[in-house]
Amino acid sequence: MKNSSLPIIGLVAGDPAGVGPELLSEALKQVPDGVRLEVIGDPSPRNPGQPDQEGSLLAIASLEEAARRAVTGDVAAVVTGPVNKRNLHEAGFVFPGQTEFFAARAGVGNYAMLLTGGSLTVALVTAHVPLKAVSELLTTSEIVRVGGLLADFLKHRGIATPRIAVAGLNPHAGENGDLGDEEELIIAPALPLLRGANPGVSFSGPWSPDTIFWRSSQGEFDAVLCMYHDQGLIPLKLLGFHDGVNVTIGLPFIRTSPDHGTAYEIAGKGIARPDSFLSALRLAASLIR
Repeated sequence: MKNSSLPIIGLVAGDPAGVGPELLSEALKQVPDGVRLEVIGDPSPRNPGQPDQEGSLLAIASLEEAARRAVTGDVAAVVTGPVNKRNLHEAGFVFPGQTEFFAARAGVGNYAMLLTGGSLTVALVTAHVPLKAVSELLTTSEIVRVGGLLADFLKHRGIATPRIAVAGLNPHAGENGDLGDEEELIIAPALPLLRGANPGVSFSGPWSPDTIFWRSSQGEFDAVLCMYHDQGLIPLKLLGFHDGVNVTIGLPFIRTSPDHGTAYEIAGKGIARPDSFLSALRLAASLIR
């Protein structure tokens, strides 16, 4: 008999034409200790490998229901399957991604995108924006804000005194101004503010982006604070592609997802690896506990 007092993790399949439905089905067979699982929305596959607007509308409806139940406290966590952002946008989804959607539905402005997998954890100061816009959007206050969320997440995972490396933006972290001045004008001034706002947390940098991820993966740091999307996701997916997890930090509930896309080319063939979805599920359960 199921223990009805256990916290609930809601599972959302994502795009029904992608691999999400089969990954969700596998997750239902591997329930972590201390939680219950409930499927939110229709988890049935729909035209595997051939996405259409109806499937996108179904995915949006599932996300809306998941957000509503999470905001009301009916579920303690949500694990969402992969979606195709462009298809969602064509179906009327107005958010850059699921990260921004859940933050908006929760009424939260202080949130960020974090990914963890293998030997690496990264948080992003800027996320779903064009690369050419990063320099304009990068500010000292945003670095301090996201760095604080990252420190809180690491403490939540049981790291009492987190060590966080702050990455530079430019090659060689600007080479003392020769290759850009964002490090001197924007990033370095954030470090004393981060230390002052987060006692007991070690912040260092700005470090050269071409070496800091290797150093962190070898255990020198607990996480890297990254300035833009691909700066963090490329090394994360290289080192932890099959078990990478996307986490929206700063929400009043837990939201995780696998760190991969819809994989239309293998949808419905029974060969999709569930590792990342299962890692997202286990991390959600761990954070609840």
